[in-house]
Amino acid sequence: MSLTTNSSSSLIIRQAIIDDCPLILHFIKELADYEKLLHEVVADVATLEETLFGDKQYAEVVIAEYQGQPVGFALFFHNFSTFLGRPGLYLEDLYIQPEMRGKGFGKLLLSYLGGLALDRNCGRLEWWVLDWNQPAKDFYQSLGAEPMDDWTVNRVTGTALDNLAAIYRQDANL
Repeated sequence: MSLTTNSSSSLIIRQAIIDDCPLILHFIKELADYEKLLHEVVADVATLEETLFGDKQYAEVVIAEYQGQPVGFALFFHNFSTFLGRPGLYLEDLYIQPEMRGKGFGKLLLSYLGGLALDRNCGRLEWWVLDWNQPAKDFYQSLGAEPMDDWTVNRVTGTALDNLAAIYRQDANL
């Protein structure tokens, strides 16, 4: 499924292909720099090729192109709501290059994902936004998104993840 806007200059949204991995990594790094998290990016092209286009595809990517040039992307994957008994789409990253913002491209990209969620019988489209990113929060709320203030995100990574996994593995003699 691709989308073209009705404006005189079109935005095309297309599924990424394996040859887009250098571009996807470039956008990931631009987003991480904006979020002041560039130092946390360890992904490389080979990892993206394996995890996005290998035997087990862990996520999907769509590329937004304006006048034939890539201007942004969205990376997403399925999750599942036990309360709804249906899948959902989780948006990991949505990024439009700064010089292309304000043209409605982010809104179209999010709308595309909303349509994809409906086409796939998903009950939700969800994502996180950094607390300090007020422009993004305002943008998402203008589209009807509701902040989930009653929930706290938790994460286990690195050594803590190794230690957590070791509890079961030791108990099960794995």
